[in-house]
Amino acid sequence: MYLSSIRGKWLVFAITACCCQGFLLLGYDQGVMSGIIGADNQFGQDFGHPDATLQGTIVAIYDIGCAVGSLIVFIFGERIGRKRMIMSGATTMLIGTAILTSSTTRAQLLVGRVVTGIGNGFNSSSIPVYQSETCGGAIRGALVCLNSTVTIIGLVIAYWLDYGMSFVEGPAQWRLPIGFQAFFALCLLLQGMVLPDSPRWLIAHGRETEGLHVLSLLEDKAMDDPQVIEKKKEIEFSLAQESAGGPFRYRELLQGGPLGNFRRICLCVGVNVMQQFTGANMINYLAPIVYETTMGLTRNLSLILGGATACTYMVASFIPLWTVDRFGRRPLLMISASGQALCFAIAAILLSTGSQSAAFGATAMVFIFQIFLGIGYLPIPWLYPAEITHTRIRARGSAISSFFNWMCVFAVVEMTPPAIDNISWRVFIIFAILNALWVPLVYVFFPETKGLELEDIDHIFEKGGITGGVWEARKRGGVTVERNRTRRDLEVLENEKDQGAVYEKAV
Repeated sequence: MYLSSIRGKWLVFAITACCCQGFLLLGYDQGVMSGIIGADNQFGQDFGHPDATLQGTIVAIYDIGCAVGSLIVFIFGERIGRKRMIMSGATTMLIGTAILTSSTTRAQLLVGRVVTGIGNGFNSSSIPVYQSETCGGAIRGALVCLNSTVTIIGLVIAYWLDYGMSFVEGPAQWRLPIGFQAFFALCLLLQGMVLPDSPRWLIAHGRETEGLHVLSLLEDKAMDDPQVIEKKKEIEFSLAQESAGGPFRYRELLQGGPLGNFRRICLCVGVNVMQQFTGANMINYLAPIVYETTMGLTRNLSLILGGATACTYMVASFIPLWTVDRFGRRPLLMISASGQALCFAIAAILLSTGSQSAAFGATAMVFIFQIFLGIGYLPIPWLYPAEITHTRIRARGSAISSFFNWMCVFAVVEMTPPAIDNISWRVFIIFAILNALWVPLVYVFFPETKGLELEDIDHIFEKGGITGGVWEARKRGGVTVERNRTRRDLEVLENEKDQGAVYEKAV
């Protein structure tokens, strides 16, 4: 059961607060190990001073857990629902945190990291879908970007708590920062208990009355209001079009045609793979190690700079709140990748000289890199998969993209400490080249979704192919034309009872 006394914008704010809580937890988890590993501190003494390879494993095994959690959502998420998956994620993270905080052996530590990661995989796969399905197209981008901003606030909290606890003697030096995430997980669980599930999921699973009630709460109108009824019909038409072929079969994810499922899945996966191979998590997970090892800075200064880098990232993450719905997803991705490539290229050139002043210059490039990352590749990979998929495959598409996201994070974080040991500053060259490649890929293959309702985005794929709709959507005039087409299609739905006929006319 959920509270029904909250309506309209206040319900949207409450849902957004819950989603932000989940991403705050995600960001905290991403950053908390960075200030603990890689030093001759209490953690190192308690766990036998792990070498660079084991350090990478301790950090990255968490991402394997996240990937496993995403796979579980892929299989069961559509059946369980958005809200209950998020609550399951919070509960799992509480269990994982208990295991971590009480760790006395490396094995227990690794198990705790995996369990915590599974819970975060539930959240990272389900929260963007839940947020996207409970807000309008005009503000969807800003609200999902706000989730990403809160992720970086969590990262900042983790960095500075690590730094503050580095002056404390005894096991509390690392147990308190790791255990503190339980507070965020508990808040997420309590918030999820009092919120409704997604109206699209409710209607898709035969709970039309409850779905209509949630729509009326979100719109702050009566259940028989024409605007609420029309919104329900739009969702029903979209579901009828998607389900004309009968019960869902996994091979549908490989289908082309007017729905373009395979292309949508490729876009979901692609934007997340691109995000991780920007080099973002080389900085976010391992900033103190990067500063200390590649740039020759002291441990204390590296910790301070790690926290300052996260603060810069946090400030930059506010920029998309005003730009993503004004300028769109494509421009921000291309600007972001271009700036990131340039920053890492300059950093590599400076570090190749081997001078202390050049190392400080390279540090400045890392700070600027975080700004470019914050305006594009931080928020959009969390937003785009939930937008680009339709209701029938949205949970699975988000889960697949989340799975690839976390597997790529694992690869980057696992490889980075040994790579820094072996090739030092040359790792920046690798990521500079990859960032440069993302610009033409976005330009050619990724359509714009700015301002479109989720049901309207389906029309982008009607032209078929691998680039259909990338440029045509803008020429057709965007939201107005697409929504007019949706209203004409609703008339078809009302006059045709046979779903097969609806599907034939719609496509």
